[in-house]
Amino acid sequence: MKKLLTIGIAIVTTAFLGVTNHVNAQSKHNTILNLDAKQQSIITIASLTAKGDLQTLESALTEGLDAGLTVNEIKEVMVHLYAYCGFPRSLRGLRTFIKVLDERKAEVVEDQLGAEAAPIEDNRTKYERGKANLETLVQAKLDGPPADYAQFAPIIEVFLKEHLFADIFDRDILDYRQRELVTVSVLATIGGVEPMLRSHMNICLIQGITPIQLKELMDVVGKNVDQEKIDSAKKVLNELLESKKQ
Repeated sequence: MKKLLTIGIAIVTTAFLGVTNHVNAQSKHNTILNLDAKQQSIITIASLTAKGDLQTLESALTEGLDAGLTVNEIKEVMVHLYAYCGFPRSLRGLRTFIKVLDERKAEVVEDQLGAEAAPIEDNRTKYERGKANLETLVQAKLDGPPADYAQFAPIIEVFLKEHLFADIFDRDILDYRQRELVTVSVLATIGGVEPMLRSHMNICLIQGITPIQLKELMDVVGKNVDQEKIDSAKKVLNELLESKKQ
């Protein structure tokens, strides 16, 4: 009887360990696939700033700091997104952030400032740097004829290369993946820019953001954005992912 009891305990223990190992393996797998807390905060902060929902943004900023984002990383999110939703949204977001930081300072909460952008040590022109950065983003040479909008208004192509992809993307406070998470979050939030949204979703995939992470991004943005806009963004993503299978 004692022997049977010992065998039974061993079987139960083995089964329990097997289940535990399976759960741990799943947890580890999910950690690799899913967005981490910092990435989710970047997405939420970008979306709420683009939407202009400043009251909800205050809570998101607090959560972002608590998740480990530095003050300079959050400021850079708001600097980056102005290129996609305008100075007014960016400036209101920055002022909201000042308010949050002042309140936390009054509560004796010490937030990590983080690194400043490294100086640019590159002798190429800003246009050349911007073109090179864009080629790195899309992993392709861009030596073909200009897009229709660039032919129609050549100065916009200069601004895109010199300012957006050089002045902004050269700043190393955020990496390319983080910047594209910001961009896609903003474009999904403002809506009506499906071709640009598809393009930047594709850049996300090129830069190593997984389809699962992009779907999760849609869910995170969807918590604060009209369902019609999220449905449209999800349709763009699904069509993009289907095209990759062909």
